[in-house]
Amino acid sequence: MVDVVEIERTASRISVAPHKHWERAEAEALYNLPFADLMFQAQGVHRANFNPNHVETASLLSIKTGGCPEDCGYCSQSAQYDTGLKATRLMPRDEVVAVAQRAKDAGATRFCMAAAWRSPKDRDLDQVCDMVSAVKGLGMETCVTLGMLTPDQAERLSEAGLDFYNHNVDTSPEYYDKIITTRTLQDRIDTLAHVRDAGIKVCCGGIIGMGEQVDDRLGMLMLLANLPSHPESVPINLWNEVKGVPVNDTAERPDPIALVRLVATARIMMPQSVVRLSAGRQYMTDELQAMCFLAGANSIFIGDVLLTTKNPQRDRDADLLDRLGITSRLA
Repeated sequence: MVDVVEIERTASRISVAPHKHWERAEAEALYNLPFADLMFQAQGVHRANFNPNHVETASLLSIKTGGCPEDCGYCSQSAQYDTGLKATRLMPRDEVVAVAQRAKDAGATRFCMAAAWRSPKDRDLDQVCDMVSAVKGLGMETCVTLGMLTPDQAERLSEAGLDFYNHNVDTSPEYYDKIITTRTLQDRIDTLAHVRDAGIKVCCGGIIGMGEQVDDRLGMLMLLANLPSHPESVPINLWNEVKGVPVNDTAERPDPIALVRLVATARIMMPQSVVRLSAGRQYMTDELQAMCFLAGANSIFIGDVLLTTKNPQRDRDADLLDRLGITSRLA
């Protein structure tokens, strides 16, 4: 039987010794603490590592949409499903930079560029590197998600000045093959290692609400928390409804309290990582988002669209953060 008192002591020490190996029983005991105790632990860890009244604002742009050969069962951009999405070519550099400038003017501090590839071709990577350098020139942090990378490709992105690379594990090792069959979890871990070796910060999280159980959500957090280094950013996405994809058959909207528990657990397990409320915020009430911020979430995407799905209006976000007394660049 797990000693809950010892779990609490461990959580209180996490800000001092941020990287421990998490066992399943420890993660379960932490997640299942009485709600007030879990929130108290998470808020203490959060305050030890971040300004509790500040939220990072990022913007996400699909620079190449659709036509991806992967069979990710949640994705509108997979060529294997009829989602009604038309594939596009890689956007021109100047158009991307113009969007980034508008995002900066709207309050974003990080600009994320996503391309629907299994992995980038070298000629495409040349253009992406040029975009990264140009967006950096605007004074913004840069992030890209391009699929799997080789070590050489990661080095090239690093030389272009890339700050973050996003490559999600999506779900637990046990549930992974129920969502994706064309890319193994080890493929994803290998890309994360290449990115880390190139000196690029890692953005890595997953999606909940695809039919997985709480055990799978904790398994995903354990996978991330037990990496050699914690991801600097951990996006937690709610499944976004997409026409024509297999996840529609298993998807179930997570209980709001379960979502807050997951955020709090992520905050304690990865104390120095930015935890981002990512896709699916349009399904969340203001009260639920406020609870997630209290639990340790401290980043959001702004803008009306995330890749191909909806996102809350900027004015709604600005109003909510203002009512909570949370600072950002949205004011």
